[in-house]
Amino acid sequence: MKMEKRKKREEEKEKEEHELDLSGMSLSSFPNTSLNLACITKLDLSNNNLQSIPESIIARMLNLVVLDLHSNQLHVLPNSIGCLLKLKVLNVSSNMLESLPKMIENCRALVELDANFNKLTNLPEAIGFELTKLEKLSVNSNKLIFLPFSTSHLTGLQHLDVHLNCLRSLPDDLENLINLKTLNISQNFHFLHSLPYSIGLLTSLTELNISYNSISTLPNSFACLTNLTKFMAEGNPLVCPPMEVVIKGVDEVRDYMNAKMSEGFKVVGGKGKKIRPSTSSSTTTTRRKGSWLKKVVRCGAFDGRMVNMNEGLLITPEHEMKNASSKSTPARLAALLSPLRVFSPKS
Repeated sequence: MKMEKRKKREEEKEKEEHELDLSGMSLSSFPNTSLNLACITKLDLSNNNLQSIPESIIARMLNLVVLDLHSNQLHVLPNSIGCLLKLKVLNVSSNMLESLPKMIENCRALVELDANFNKLTNLPEAIGFELTKLEKLSVNSNKLIFLPFSTSHLTGLQHLDVHLNCLRSLPDDLENLINLKTLNISQNFHFLHSLPYSIGLLTSLTELNISYNSISTLPNSFACLTNLTKFMAEGNPLVCPPMEVVIKGVDEVRDYMNAKMSEGFKVVGGKGKKIRPSTSSSTTTTRRKGSWLKKVVRCGAFDGRMVNMNEGLLITPEHEMKNASSKSTPARLAALLSPLRVFSPKS
């Protein structure tokens, strides 16, 4: 028993030596210390008055795993932060940062990045290509106009919070965020008018908050968010779906958007059912069909090539346009391009 207690005390002492807590001490500069900085795994400098962090200090903390700098007066982060190859958690919220150093892309072990309540106008362009282990990205309450294109390559990302910014749009290829569970893009107010079609391909999404923007129409692909359980959309001028549908719950919204997705097609016949255009105008049908195909191709649901196995035909968007005048092609393509077929579980 004595040996176990002694071992436990030694482990606790060793842990304390590896954690440096200097929070809430009204520090305006990093204090002199005799500690071996290379041994520190957690550094807490939160709730101080720091305006800068010395490059040399950070560069020596090669084993740092957690760095907490929130609630200071920092205007910049040292470039030497790129030396922290073991860093997993970085909290720089509630400072005065206008940008993050490009060298942060070297912190490839980073799992959580919190940069809320700053003055950020952009994020490093390659952040999504380099921080492949990132699971949580919180950059709310900043001045972001766009998210970098590389954001859509954060395949491990589970939580993305960009509310209270000035976002004009979201990246197009959101379907690559295969593990994203929560997405908060609320309170971008009059800046954000639409959502990309690919938002409906976020297969793991369980919570979506688009409140207080200027969104009037949801993309039809919303019907594909089968795991979504929580949806908030108040404060938008929504007409599709109307707010009376939204307040009934996410299931009602899905049903409404599913009907919109299937609009223009109807199932007729008995045993051998066929899908035919719901309008008698062939010109209107061709135009709707081409538009619907373009949206699906754009979002990566398929590569734009479809094969009719019975007749041995390879049908592409170009082939469709050449044969728009054919009597048999519209009916055949209508069946192939039906949302029921393209988005079915089997396909």
